[in-house]
Amino acid sequence: MELLNKNMNLLLEQLKVSNQARFGSSSEKIDIEISEQLQLCFNEAEVTIATAGEIAEPTIEQVVSGHTRRVKPQGKRDADLEGLPIRVEEHFLSEEKLQELFGGSYRRLPDEVYKKLDFHPATFEVVEHHVAVYCGNKNQTIVRADRPSELLKNSIVTPSLLAAVLNAKYINSLPLYRLEQEFKRYDVNISRQVMSNWVITGSERYLSLLYDRMHDELYKSHVLHADETPFKVTKDGRDTMTNSYMWVYRSGKDGGGPPAILYEYQKTRKSDHPAQFLKEFQGVVVCDGYQSYHKIANERPDELKVAGCWTHARRRFAQLCKALGKEKAKGTLAEAAVGQIAAIYHVDNSLSDLKQDEKLRERQLHVKPLVEAFFTWVKANRHTVPEKSETGKAFTYCINQVNGKPYVYY
Repeated sequence: MELLNKNMNLLLEQLKVSNQARFGSSSEKIDIEISEQLQLCFNEAEVTIATAGEIAEPTIEQVVSGHTRRVKPQGKRDADLEGLPIRVEEHFLSEEKLQELFGGSYRRLPDEVYKKLDFHPATFEVVEHHVAVYCGNKNQTIVRADRPSELLKNSIVTPSLLAAVLNAKYINSLPLYRLEQEFKRYDVNISRQVMSNWVITGSERYLSLLYDRMHDELYKSHVLHADETPFKVTKDGRDTMTNSYMWVYRSGKDGGGPPAILYEYQKTRKSDHPAQFLKEFQGVVVCDGYQSYHKIANERPDELKVAGCWTHARRRFAQLCKALGKEKAKGTLAEAAVGQIAAIYHVDNSLSDLKQDEKLRERQLHVKPLVEAFFTWVKANRHTVPEKSETGKAFTYCINQVNGKPYVYY
């Protein structure tokens, strides 16, 4: 009977997690206050003091403050419209009306000014190039003026038109057939086949160069984040339900500038793909538990190290908390795990403005103990829950990722 109840509880837990994944919110935010998260840390006081900066005693008015009505910020509309072109429209009273009202004795005060926002739909303009042609009177030599470079030879497409097509399809997720219909409303007939050719040829000829340059820049980062996700691609020569994979690589924050993010489409999940992409990279790859990354690190131990991803570790606990609901999740090991990870995030984020050497020193002092304490807690509690339960699986995942080096866990 005990075994039957245990199996029944496991099935109910798995059902709740499955329902949450199918029908629940995809957000992984958990309603736990930072103060509650820090209470789970064994050195809460030390962490709070270290990250607080200069501390000033509050006054009684600050501690027991009455409710104050929030003041609406002044000039917000002007700030929202700042930088947009302005067309001034003036409105007057006729001279006859002014004579009727004031009898000729009046003065004009400062105008009352208000703003409206006008919208102009996309417009098309035909650019007609006239190339001067010259002919010598003596030798009949014909010379033409220089023509500007063309984006695609013998094509009507311009950089702005191709940019609009790329933006509509890949930023706004608008299929080309719908963009074709949109253009027709402006009496512009451009077929989806033509736009497809523009997209592919333009990407191969121009964007591939930018991609390769960004790939080189990615290698300069000491830390990379890598992940892959399955999705379906139709009409690629395989069955419709066959999985393809989009691999994503992102530089870390150690470079200082904006991150470089590159996507790579592959039909399979073979380890050859990340191995080829990362062949010249030396540093730390932050990833999930997929063994392909670990295989690459084992083949190149002096050049590449793998670090576990906190987001993937937290996700398993967070999904269980959301599936159980706020009330039932209270006091569970899953909630405690989410709180401890949130505390690690909180302390580490407070160091984001420090220089690299200072950040490393502060991480060793304040973040490393929290990480080590978390994994000590995981190992102490992993045998208190069934191995096949969602909490048990999450504990196993965390332990399998660290490989005895919790401080490497990013």
